[in-house]
Amino acid sequence: MGRFDGKSGFVTGGGTGIGLACARAIVEGGGTVTICGRREDVLERAAGALGERAGWVACDVSDDDSVVAAVETAVERHGSLSLAVNAAGVGTGGSVLRLTPAEFAQTIDINLLGVFRATQAEAKAMKASGGGSIVNVSSIAGVLTHRWMSAYCASKAAVNMLTRCAADELGEHAIRVNAVMPGVVDTELASLLVQSEEARAEYLRLMPISRIGRTDDVSSIVAFLLSDEASWMTGQCIAVDGGHTVRRGPDLVPVFRQFMPEE
Repeated sequence: MGRFDGKSGFVTGGGTGIGLACARAIVEGGGTVTICGRREDVLERAAGALGERAGWVACDVSDDDSVVAAVETAVERHGSLSLAVNAAGVGTGGSVLRLTPAEFAQTIDINLLGVFRATQAEAKAMKASGGGSIVNVSSIAGVLTHRWMSAYCASKAAVNMLTRCAADELGEHAIRVNAVMPGVVDTELASLLVQSEEARAEYLRLMPISRIGRTDDVSSIVAFLLSDEASWMTGQCIAVDGGHTVRRGPDLVPVFRQFMPEE
């Protein structure tokens, strides 16, 4: 038997990267999954690669109605929702002296409010079906400073606290909420950092296990947190980072200076 037999999952940002790897882990565990995101062509290809127990729905996590509709679609297609992964997000850069309030707010809207919108819709569906497990994809930037990444860091720090508060509130409904905090992982979102020799060297220098992460490094921990094996775990924010959080955040300013001024 698979750990997710008879269970249905929903994954935001599920068309690529960590989200797709998490969706794959649900399918490989015997479950069904609905992946969502903004790019329909990407979602269609990803769902096709996942197989017959996967479906997709277009969703913009910055839009309240879009998120509610996507979760409702997932329930209609695959039945009661028991598993959810919130992986949708954006990576942003810019110094405190340069960022506009609007740019800062946009990052917060997608990375924090997007997780809130999804968590709320998922939790309502899970409450109706007797419980479930939600895992939010945060970042080591939620606990370590990253120069010229204040908006991103603030958004992920807030995701960590949202995770803890949601876990505290939703436990009485048999809903667990946890988060993973990946370090640098070879994904489309992190391609600039992975491909830049300066950024890559900086990350590797700061990791006791000195290699770039793989998506399955993260999805394996997410799958554990989703599963009944973690039935007594909630409100936890777990670093999956080669030990990066043992040290300090990376200094990526030399990379960012190539693309943007300080002011």
